[in-house]
Amino acid sequence: MKNLLKTMLATSVLALATSTVSAGEIAVIVKTTSSNFWQNVNKGATAAIGEQSEHTMSFNGPATESAVADQVSLVENAINRGVSAIVLAPSDPEALAPAVKRAFEAGIPVAIIDSGLAEGNEKYYQTFLSTDNCAAGEQAAKMMIENAGSSGKVAVMSYVAGVGSEIGRVGCFTKYIEDNSDIEIVGPLYSQSQMATALNQTTDTLAANGDLIGIFGANEPTAIGMGRAIEQAGKAGQLTAIGFDGNADLQDMVKSGTLLATAVQGSFQMGELGVNAVIDLLAGEKVTDFIDNGVVMVTKENIDSPEAQNVLY
Repeated sequence: MKNLLKTMLATSVLALATSTVSAGEIAVIVKTTSSNFWQNVNKGATAAIGEQSEHTMSFNGPATESAVADQVSLVENAINRGVSAIVLAPSDPEALAPAVKRAFEAGIPVAIIDSGLAEGNEKYYQTFLSTDNCAAGEQAAKMMIENAGSSGKVAVMSYVAGVGSEIGRVGCFTKYIEDNSDIEIVGPLYSQSQMATALNQTTDTLAANGDLIGIFGANEPTAIGMGRAIEQAGKAGQLTAIGFDGNADLQDMVKSGTLLATAVQGSFQMGELGVNAVIDLLAGEKVTDFIDNGVVMVTKENIDSPEAQNVLY
């Protein structure tokens, strides 16, 4: 059965490639159009379309991420009007699976971005683009060692224990530190993604560990709370602080020197690589099962560069 499904997939994609290599619509459907993160995805997708002339692109999403039924309808409508391919960021892993299955049955290739579908639906899409959170954690850890040194204490301010992104991001940060230095890890402490909680936890951690050489805040609200605690304690610039995500608060902390850097997921790349992947499929080319859209380490030195500006929000 597994081999049969693979054969069906290859046949449907090949048939589609030979019949729709001429101009066709690529439907990019995201979780919501009302956030800067997803507008950055739109910019990347638009850039990819601008690099060729055969295909057009539509960009849609519901008003809010919680409007799951609206997103299902957008996918169904794209299938009904016979789009050439779909790039989809599913708001709900279970609710979007039937629509993606229907696209597969219609011979429409699908690239899933940002969040996966429920387990067991992998055969209905051709590639998955997301942040490799383990690689991101290792990248932050490498920068920490390079700037703080290889001995002393580094605190880890995390968010929700056991969440998939947290396991990769914090777990691989910690392991890289342990494998490549003599640094002692303090924590991790879990903020439950609450900025105020992170602020209080960081304040206590700074008070209890006056010899900290570094600190890592592993998601947006945690990093903001961490940064504010550092500023309130008068320790900005006195220890190596690295955050995660790229909103205006974190950008200001990078510019002021409170944070050495913040690791920002490649939202622009997510759109660009997602569209490029389905264009390759439509041309009969192979794509890998997983594509890492990368992380940009945004620092005071590169924050105004196009690479950083494309992912900040």
